[in-house]
Amino acid sequence: MGIVQRQGIRNTLISYVGLAIGFANTILVLPRLLSPSQIGLVATVLLPMATIGAQVASFGFANMGIRYFPFFRNQGRNHAGFFPLLLGPPMLGFVVVAAAMLVGKPLLLHWYAKDDADLLAPHYLGAIVLAACIMLGSLQDAYLRSLYHTSFSSFCQEILLRLMLVGAAVAYSKGIISFHGFVLAYAGAYGAVAVLLAIYLAAIGELHLRPTRAALRIKPLREMLGFGAFVLLSNISGTVLLNIDSFMVGAKVSFAAGGIYLIATNVSTALVLPFRALYKTAFSLIAEYWKEGNMAKMADFYRRSTRINTLLGCYLALGIGLNLNFIYGLIHRPEYAAGTSAVLLLLAGRLFDGITGVNGIIVATSPRYRFDLVFNISLAAAVVVLNWLLIPRLELAGAALAYCIALVSINTVRTWFVWRNYGMQPFDGSIVRILLVAAVAGLAAWMLPDTGNAFLTLLTRGSVLTVLYGAGVLLTGTAPEAAALLTTFRARLKR
Repeated sequence: MGIVQRQGIRNTLISYVGLAIGFANTILVLPRLLSPSQIGLVATVLLPMATIGAQVASFGFANMGIRYFPFFRNQGRNHAGFFPLLLGPPMLGFVVVAAAMLVGKPLLLHWYAKDDADLLAPHYLGAIVLAACIMLGSLQDAYLRSLYHTSFSSFCQEILLRLMLVGAAVAYSKGIISFHGFVLAYAGAYGAVAVLLAIYLAAIGELHLRPTRAALRIKPLREMLGFGAFVLLSNISGTVLLNIDSFMVGAKVSFAAGGIYLIATNVSTALVLPFRALYKTAFSLIAEYWKEGNMAKMADFYRRSTRINTLLGCYLALGIGLNLNFIYGLIHRPEYAAGTSAVLLLLAGRLFDGITGVNGIIVATSPRYRFDLVFNISLAAAVVVLNWLLIPRLELAGAALAYCIALVSINTVRTWFVWRNYGMQPFDGSIVRILLVAAVAGLAAWMLPDTGNAFLTLLTRGSVLTVLYGAGVLLTGTAPEAAALLTTFRARLKR
């Protein structure tokens, strides 16, 4: 078994374990230990600000490292001084970013209400430290990925980091450290990951810190900077999409509202997990179809993946939406339930995003891949404008509605773009039948009376939804994959 295959298996296991830990942290643990305003400060202000600062400072060099390292590999024992080249410009960039963050502190504090600004001010420097730690960690992770050593980095970022963050929250809740100590520990957890990655690089003999002029002769720095700038725009737009709604809720309403909205976002994120799993395979498959020029296989995969996403997405969206009382009951803090309407709107937007299939991947791997950046920037801009208009009027629901409208709009345009340029669209009668079955099953489960016991209501509604949805899908023949799975299961039972 080759190193890539071994690392891939390990990374898959680590990702699933980390996913479970992350879900438990964000839904069950941290909301119990921290108040909404504290979660709002750390997760919707300090972390996004640090992430954007790290991305601007690194100037896309993490992705540049993966793209250009093959040209440097084995050029001497230190790969022609590639690692110092990877770190050098971002370190200089961080000096500029840190200075800009310090100068911009009064302006940023002015955005927030006095109570929130007073809460943010003592921890502002923590965001700068956190940005440095995130940047160093991402650059070393990119270097390790280029070297095909990914398991340790995945373990540190997916599992160890999350455990350290929970440990810091528990220490604060027990009175061992102050909240300021928690913020420092939060940044320190990212710093610990960066240090561990450096130690690992030294252990495998790849921590080469001496710069060489040879690095600049292999590939022009101007070319690498140009590639990094393109990647930076894409990364920034992605970060804006992930964080801007929570950030703006915190700025325009309160940190507490931002914390409540963040938990609502995390609840709705459970819907996209199967989509992300499929997209990991889809990217390489579609890239291969483009290489072969096999448009028929690509169109077939487009239709099948959309059908599967619709099938799973409708079931999960209904399961989450019908049982929000149970989910919020697990937190044991009633104030977080104010995000219920936001969860429903976010589920609608993310379901549409899944149903429209892999249009974004098709565009990103196509000869017209630059349009993917146009779409991402347009989506980010639309989210910002809509949030600016809707949050003052509808608060949390306004942010969720803005995100939903933006997702529906951009995916409609992407789907049209793929159909107009490549003659492919993923919809057929099976999608309509799945939506009808989902509507009937969801309505029947919703009409069941509340038993007064959240867990019993969950079991009752979940059972009715599962039976009606599963029977409807099988009887209408909308999902051949489900019918084939049932046939295989029956055959095994007979044996």
